[in-house]
Amino acid sequence: HGVGASVVNALSDWLEVSVHKNGKIYQMKFSRGEITQEIRIIGDTDRTGTVVRFHPDPGIFDETVFDYKTLHTHMREQAFLNAGLKIITEDRRCGHEQKDEMCYEGGIREFVSFINRNKTQRHNDVIYMYGEKEGSEAEIALQYNDGYNEIIVSFANNIHTAEGGMHETGFKTALTRILNAY
Repeated sequence: HGVGASVVNALSDWLEVSVHKNGKIYQMKFSRGEITQEIRIIGDTDRTGTVVRFHPDPGIFDETVFDYKTLHTHMREQAFLNAGLKIITEDRRCGHEQKDEMCYEGGIREFVSFINRNKTQRHNDVIYMYGEKEGSEAEIALQYNDGYNEIIVSFANNIHTAEGGMHETGFKTALTRILNAY
């Protein structure tokens, strides 16, 4: 949705971005929305990827305790949505140390399998569709199980749309029409 990094930057007493690309590590630093270090090369690398580190501004927030489970769940969704992307979540707080690495080559197919892992599936393979039209992309994965309730998890631009939206309503309407016509 285009506001994530700028909002975090404005609400942090420091933010550091390191990008591993083309054999070099590029770094830029910010404080309270202002650049404190212009982009510069700080080393060589054989990796690719981006590392973002920040500290919430105590002048804005009274309490800055992060819930690792909430962050990990969000990062796991991002790893499913971006097939092949490796995401590492790490908690370095004393007494809370943990680190998780996530990479799902199967993308949202694996996400559906993950959601259905404790259910009896009605068919083995996850149904998967991908399409692109006029610059917009859509990706759909589904699998029926023995449950009585539907589980629909939808996203728009990698943002979880917990309350649905027209993209979800349109999909459900189209699927119902297809099944009724069958």
